[in-house]
Amino acid sequence: MRRTLFITTLILLFAGCSGARVETTLAPAQAEMASDRTIEVTILQMNDVYEITPVEGGKRGGLARVATVRDQLLAENPNTITVIAGDFYSPSALGTAQVDGERLAGKQMVAVLNELGLDYAAYGNHEFDVDRESFYQRIEESAFEYLASNITDENGHLFPSTATHYILKFPGQPGDTLRMALVGSTLDSNQKEYVRYSDPLATIKQLVDDLANRTDAQIALTHLAIDQDEELAAEVPELDLIMGGHEHENIQVLRGPDLTPITKADANARTVYIHRLTFDPVTKKLEVASDIKLITDAIQDDPATAQVVDKWVDIAFAGFREQGLKPGQPVVTLTEPMDGRESSVRNESTRLTDLIAQAMLSAASDADVSIYNSGSIRIDDVLPPGTLIEYDVIRILPFGGDILIADMKGSLLDSTLTQGVDNKGSGGFLQHAGVVWEDGAWKVDGNPIDPDQTYRVAINDFLASGRESGLNYLSFNNPSMTQVESHGDIRFAVIAELKKQYGEK
Repeated sequence: MRRTLFITTLILLFAGCSGARVETTLAPAQAEMASDRTIEVTILQMNDVYEITPVEGGKRGGLARVATVRDQLLAENPNTITVIAGDFYSPSALGTAQVDGERLAGKQMVAVLNELGLDYAAYGNHEFDVDRESFYQRIEESAFEYLASNITDENGHLFPSTATHYILKFPGQPGDTLRMALVGSTLDSNQKEYVRYSDPLATIKQLVDDLANRTDAQIALTHLAIDQDEELAAEVPELDLIMGGHEHENIQVLRGPDLTPITKADANARTVYIHRLTFDPVTKKLEVASDIKLITDAIQDDPATAQVVDKWVDIAFAGFREQGLKPGQPVVTLTEPMDGRESSVRNESTRLTDLIAQAMLSAASDADVSIYNSGSIRIDDVLPPGTLIEYDVIRILPFGGDILIADMKGSLLDSTLTQGVDNKGSGGFLQHAGVVWEDGAWKVDGNPIDPDQTYRVAINDFLASGRESGLNYLSFNNPSMTQVESHGDIRFAVIAELKKQYGEK
């Protein structure tokens, strides 16, 4: 396993969850220091990575390519660290494969990030998608360290291999050292029985206040919404850089009274950020230069990382085959792109969302309407024209789920569709077929929905559970909705609809 060689000492001091810290001393760069005595540090940043393989038909992303970039940066400057700003255990298509009776649940992600040489990770909200046992197993398997200033287990203790902050020491010329604090926070959008959250901004503010006299630079690795990161920059201007996650499109803004840089890369390692920090130990001035880098097929795979990637793809595909899926099987030849990007499907209908909605109607020929939540689409990618295989369908809908047929009162259907529009921008934005918004009303077969009429609706099982935002009333506990039957895994319906629309491969 390849690990960064500059870590020479590691001291763990735990004094309860509020005072835990890690101090790391880093060896000086091999190259001769500049005459002005500056100390240079490079940080490679990723966030929201769910795929170990490239996306966009192989043109973008791929962790083996990121490993190559990391190796190049290390060759330029041994004072290089690699970080990820949360969300990598889940939701991953490969992670849904069942192997030896259990889902991989991010096991493949940790293995590849270990080989890549990841140093530090913030927890994202999706790390807590997995169950308690899997969560602790992933931490145990990790060769990197975790940051969590505002999250603990249910008993108030830090998770294993986790600190509220780290102090990294980069020596320069004799007597010169850059002491860099790395702090982190996670938004509280995923409530689970084994995790407790405190205020993410207040905890970082307290940490930075405590660290200010002991460090020369303060860097935050966060998994927060952009407005929270901007508030953090305003409330804690001492921060020199905020490396964030959660949003899936690249962001680089300056916020707060000191114009603190906030950066977020594109999901699935389509891009990474490279931060070059230059510290003058005489003036105590720190300069931060941040560049975004495209990860494309022009970058060669790191052979060792690629080998681990291939290993886990093979393991996951074998698991899918045991579930009755044929991940490598060609399905159809697409003649047009299919847009499954989160920014698209959570705000509008696309060719892909329409096909899924129609697949649900086709699976239940007596249904009047189909509805499903756009958050069930997890591919966050555009499928290009060309051969589409079953694994692409798994990537689109990694959690599968049954298509249920329900008899629903018109009043409930109308309010559900309206709430679905109100959920625009989130996973609760609803996609549908068989119903349109026209002339200020929802219409089925050209007629406004009759609140007293019963409609037959094809609905995915998650949406019918009442767990979607603003739709807690949409469940079979509601007397206005009755389950009639189930039509099985939605992915098989999508495969059938693809073949219907594009012809057998």
